[in-house]
Amino acid sequence: MSEELTLVMKDAEDSMLKTISHLEVELVKIRAGKANPGMLEGIMVEYYGNPTPINQVANISALDARTLSVQPWEKNMLQQVERAIIAANIGINPQNDGNIIRLFLPPLTEERRKELVKRCNGEGENTKVSVRNIRRDLIEQIKKLQKDGLSEDASKDAETAAQQLTDRFISLVDKHLQAKEKEIMAV
Repeated sequence: MSEELTLVMKDAEDSMLKTISHLEVELVKIRAGKANPGMLEGIMVEYYGNPTPINQVANISALDARTLSVQPWEKNMLQQVERAIIAANIGINPQNDGNIIRLFLPPLTEERRKELVKRCNGEGENTKVSVRNIRRDLIEQIKKLQKDGLSEDASKDAETAAQQLTDRFISLVDKHLQAKEKEIMAV
């Protein structure tokens, strides 16, 4: 394989790894009955006029399997943090005792579990589409390299390698989805 081709393949693999990382982050946000501080990622709190991620203004920890505690570093931020959690509409009502905010996760119903599995599958499908788009771009680059002098055999081998790379990442997406579905459906 030529140096350019190796570089193009490596670039595509890196992009596919990023899509898998993104899927992992999105799956952590989908709660599966267990309290996880990652569920609050992406919630922005108004901190002295600037939207700031919640984990930069408060300590978030799991007290037990069904309870999260959010303790702002500044006591005057308690109300803003509580408002931000309510506004994020994550399906949990915060309980403020004046020092700390507790989030009690209700047990999941069967219907809600199925809804969460559908949401996970939607995220997985988006990731698969992204991986396939990366493959399409990779094959276009390989064909461009062939026009610039890459041999036909090397081009075909590279396209086969691109498909194998895609298959590997698609199966990785499926494994992540199966693990998350198992976690959600466990009572």
